[in-house]
Amino acid sequence: MRQSQLFTKTRKEAPSDETAKNAALLIRAGFIHKEMAGVYSFLPLGLRVMQKVIGIIRDEMNTLGGVELHLAALQDPRVWEASGRWSDDAVDNWFKTKVRVGGEAGLAFTHEEPLTRIMTAHIRSYKDLPVAAYQFQTKFRNETRAKNGILRTREFLMKDLYSFSRDEAEHVVFYERAIAAYKRIFNRVGIGGHTYLTYASGGSFCKFSHEFQTVSEAGEDVIYVSEGDCGKGLAMEKGRAAINKEIWTEDVKKDLGLQGDFEEKKTVEVGNIFTLGTRFSEALGLSYLDEKGASHPVFMGSYGIGPGRLMGTVVELLSDDRGLVWPESIAPFRVHLISLATGGRSVKTATDELYEKFSQKGAEVLYDDRDLRPGEKFADADLIGIPTRVVVSEKTLAQGKLEVKIRKTGEVNMLSESEFLKTVPS
Repeated sequence: MRQSQLFTKTRKEAPSDETAKNAALLIRAGFIHKEMAGVYSFLPLGLRVMQKVIGIIRDEMNTLGGVELHLAALQDPRVWEASGRWSDDAVDNWFKTKVRVGGEAGLAFTHEEPLTRIMTAHIRSYKDLPVAAYQFQTKFRNETRAKNGILRTREFLMKDLYSFSRDEAEHVVFYERAIAAYKRIFNRVGIGGHTYLTYASGGSFCKFSHEFQTVSEAGEDVIYVSEGDCGKGLAMEKGRAAINKEIWTEDVKKDLGLQGDFEEKKTVEVGNIFTLGTRFSEALGLSYLDEKGASHPVFMGSYGIGPGRLMGTVVELLSDDRGLVWPESIAPFRVHLISLATGGRSVKTATDELYEKFSQKGAEVLYDDRDLRPGEKFADADLIGIPTRVVVSEKTLAQGKLEVKIRKTGEVNMLSESEFLKTVPS
């Protein structure tokens, strides 16, 4: 992409009403636009990052054997009445609207009920199980306070996967595989070392659920973490355990078989997994016949990740005082090519030719071909945060080299064109 064709502009200052670091930087760099409190639009650069995040999550869900679908956002109250979750007394963050021909409809905040109803038309026998279905779909939650930028919004994209198993034993096998897949996701986007699998309240679903919590001062949650001899906590890594503050008591530690000293940390929840059991299958009539013809309710699980929240968490953790610092895995482009054509046509011609070589190779390059001063281009490059910056100038042409700077470390090297092209993935 040529930057002269990119309609978005960078800003020196964030909007006065935006206090969250993640949103302030993303707005300044031209990745998102704030529509109102808790509602953001994703501009071209932001969309490219979001698509990269989605691609990583999709890859891991497919590895789990998940099958992708897309469910309706507009919801029939009758489905939710069957589970007891249509009433505002049961769920206080519904967005609901009147239907012109009569009645109400809701904007989905999750999709256990509608997918369970769909599965009643497709699951009849033990031979039809297990099943794992997932989607990337817009959710709506009528939050009392929308804050923390794209970490907590009223309209957001969610990856929600639902598992359908014959019994708890079959469910546990998938559940453990899902934990491993989530860990790979967080490693691939660059925050794995900061993210803990934590015990949390299961609410009305089960005694305990698990959340993935990333240590950050921008977080709204608090967890207690032990990095030492912490016992054999279920699904915990060896020598490492974490418990959410909401369930932190000595009795819980004892129940979980955890030992050692725990340190308090502020965190952002970046993913959650629940054992749902048979609550929704019983309410909506989802059952199967076993080998002997006996009927059983399907055993379910739920697994969520918000790609936008994940993107915002990466910004909170990895940005610096000059701007965004994207990991290569989710950067909008891999290379930021900058032409300093201040001394005539030779620099521009050389940079155009290099850009064409990148294009022929299929490399992801943002080409800053704008007629701006070098300082402005460099400031924008730091703010946008693409991993590698390549500068072509009269000085580099005279040396027969390219100036290559790594955004994360600030390391600068002078490389020949052929040397650099070998390092650029197609």
